[in-house]
Amino acid sequence: MYSRAYKSLVSLPPLLWVGIFLLLPYTLMLLHSFWLVRDGVIVHQWNLGNYAALFTRTVYLQVLLRTMRIAASVTICSLLLGYPLAYYVSFYSGVRKEILYQLVIVPLWISYLVRGYAWKTILGSDGVLNGFLQFAHITHAPVGFLLYSPFAVVLMLTHIYTPFVFLPIYAALESIPRPLLEASQDLGATASQTFLRVVLPLSMPGLLAGATFAFVLSLGDFLAPLLVGGASGTMIANVVQSLFGAAYDWPLGAAVAMCILVFTLTLLSLTETLEKRRSFK
Repeated sequence: MYSRAYKSLVSLPPLLWVGIFLLLPYTLMLLHSFWLVRDGVIVHQWNLGNYAALFTRTVYLQVLLRTMRIAASVTICSLLLGYPLAYYVSFYSGVRKEILYQLVIVPLWISYLVRGYAWKTILGSDGVLNGFLQFAHITHAPVGFLLYSPFAVVLMLTHIYTPFVFLPIYAALESIPRPLLEASQDLGATASQTFLRVVLPLSMPGLLAGATFAFVLSLGDFLAPLLVGGASGTMIANVVQSLFGAAYDWPLGAAVAMCILVFTLTLLSLTETLEKRRSFK
């Protein structure tokens, strides 16, 4: 219906936008990762020393493993909260479905920083939670591990990213044909058998999408560790921020960022392949 010139003209602005604001920064970052810093000056000398330092220095490997562990914990906790909630809203909420759906996504309207400082207030030594524990005589002194710890980071990120897990799972559950559930019951399947053999397999694409959202977003988060993590909750994104900031080691920071990017793209491609295999047709 449209000429080739018209299609080229229409597609040119988004291609330029992606090229200038996405591909060009990635290219510059890749180039920086092969350079080095000498006497506080970035030298355009090609080498692989930054990548070698990333995989040989223990501190970077420890932070990377801690980041993976925190991201995996956030993913598991978000799934344990998001899937049952999505299942209930989709199948058992009845006329309250729209209200419950809106209540789940309302936290997305609130600023990330506001929620972060709220958790900092709740978990602090003089915060709401410690005050309640001491008032109930459960503890006699403020509990130290609640704030500035990996526990606080996991708790905050789980609260922030659970709606991102809920949404794709809810969409997958809503797309399941209800006659399939009726047919399963007519064939004598129990509620648990129907869930395991019908609902869970058909909702797997949404579950994989939600898990990917939680893991990838947690992997690159740096505000939660900054607000509630402390030294023991530092993640790899904080290392990148420090290398580009106070340390002024842009090449090493670019190398770390490129490794995270490659890992994220690999994970996304794997989950996309799994989603296509599990999709209902």
